[in-house]
Amino acid sequence: MHFVNTELHNFESNGKYLNFEGHSIFYRTIGEGECLFLLHGYPFNSFDWSLIIPKLSENRKIVLLDFLGMGFSDKPQNHCYSFEEYAKIVNEIAKHLNVIEAEILAHDLAVSVVQEMLSSPEKNSFKISSIAFMNGGLFTDVYKPRLIQRLLSQTPNCIGKFLSKRMSRKSVETSLLRVFGPNTQPDPKWLNVFWEILNFKDGKSIAYLIGRLVFEKVRYQNRWIHAMTNTTIPFCYICGPKDPNSGIHMANRFAEVLPTKPIYFLSEMIGHWPQIESPEEVVSAYYQFINGLKQSNET
Repeated sequence: MHFVNTELHNFESNGKYLNFEGHSIFYRTIGEGECLFLLHGYPFNSFDWSLIIPKLSENRKIVLLDFLGMGFSDKPQNHCYSFEEYAKIVNEIAKHLNVIEAEILAHDLAVSVVQEMLSSPEKNSFKISSIAFMNGGLFTDVYKPRLIQRLLSQTPNCIGKFLSKRMSRKSVETSLLRVFGPNTQPDPKWLNVFWEILNFKDGKSIAYLIGRLVFEKVRYQNRWIHAMTNTTIPFCYICGPKDPNSGIHMANRFAEVLPTKPIYFLSEMIGHWPQIESPEEVVSAYYQFINGLKQSNET
């Protein structure tokens, strides 16, 4: 495989593929130490984490994967995508790598994958030691999907597929720029990378199918919230406040529903992709969370 962006090309070429029910799932490990899964959101892939991997991998074994239908993984056209399946993929990767215990940092769509894992602990192949949710739609009553996501997810299949295939680069970029912070807009390199990833294996044509996972969020909301309020696994919310989808309003609801759980606010103008907009702040917030857990365990 060859990508125009050299960093993207090298990122993929250093990974491997796991056969999952007849589909190829991209995964990669970096570093040594305690395992940390970095789970990406919609509609791109694990390359989203590339700016924070160097620091986090200094003392951790980073496990990356691309969910089915996104990134470097296969993108079957006539497939029923689900959060249950995505949770199963995480568990299969963990099993393949002999992961016994791991931390999780989940962004955007992946927060719902982890909610599903919390609600079905008997299906997990490894022990989850901690979870950091970041800018994701944990609570559907305050979640605000992107306009393009609403458009693609709320139309009949034939129309959704038609619109997905005909999404222009300009329309995708316009949607993206609205959710980044005003002072941390992605540069041309990132926009090129996003476009390459979206089009790889004709992924643009199935964007509407994955966008429809928003309906699963609504269907499983009560079960997921029940799991969050009853789990003994420590977790937190890392928040880019300016995110119109899952920013300050999501953090406020998190505080209402889970008042004992920590929230780490990044700079007020950081938007939906903190790991790209302010990687140093994300690393700092994550270690603040982890170090806090260690201190509480020692007392």
